[in-house]
Amino acid sequence: MLSGPTGEVPGVAGGGPVHRAITAEVSRVRDRTPERAPRVLDVGGGSGAWAVPLARLGCAVTVVDYSPNALAALHRRARDAGVHELVTPVQGDVDALADVAPAGGADLVLGHGLLEVVDDAAAALAALTAATVRGGAVSVLVAGRFAAVLSRTLAGRLGEARAVLTDPDGRFGPDDALRRRLDAAALRALVEASGDLQVEVLQGDGVLEGWTPGSVRDGGPATVREVTELENLAAAATPLLDVAARLHALARRR
Repeated sequence: MLSGPTGEVPGVAGGGPVHRAITAEVSRVRDRTPERAPRVLDVGGGSGAWAVPLARLGCAVTVVDYSPNALAALHRRARDAGVHELVTPVQGDVDALADVAPAGGADLVLGHGLLEVVDDAAAALAALTAATVRGGAVSVLVAGRFAAVLSRTLAGRLGEARAVLTDPDGRFGPDDALRRRLDAAALRALVEASGDLQVEVLQGDGVLEGWTPGSVRDGGPATVREVTELENLAAAATPLLDVAARLHALARRR
């Protein structure tokens, strides 16, 4: 089983809501332990869409991914950014995370784009939690169910929209590349089910940005800033949360 997708992860650039939550957590770790670099474990981190920016913030980042090609791209990307000494690529899988990541060894563990592709989301969360120091944080970013319903409806793919809305896992059929899509309530329930994690941040990523016409997004720097500001305002707005393309939870290990 793959540990996660190896492409770019939305939300890391441009000061979006997920980026702001992650950088705030890094600042928290730095305040708590100023004598060392914050330790980040990025599971399924691919070519470093999150790892490299975090290394630029001074974090020591370990990226665990199944794909050797993605890890090679990560190495090149980190070297080009001048942060290769802070980034450690490790070939591995979330199913055997304990074999490559020490228990309680990370201040912040990322599982972005992971829970929707693994066979057992609860087991994956347990592995992420075990790798987190007590008092540390786990950050997960998952595909949103209702955004998929809306996007398919607007595209005229009504059968797929109905399937995503009614299927227990939010899938449109056997050809769906994802094993599950979640809504906000389901994500919170999944993260907190074991009792080891408590959700502190639950927000949307791509709440309005994904619905903004391309002609607007291409309107220049001022328009891009305006879209980003609107997205940040909408990210935590409860009525809009469930139409986000992705849902983000930051949870504290008890």
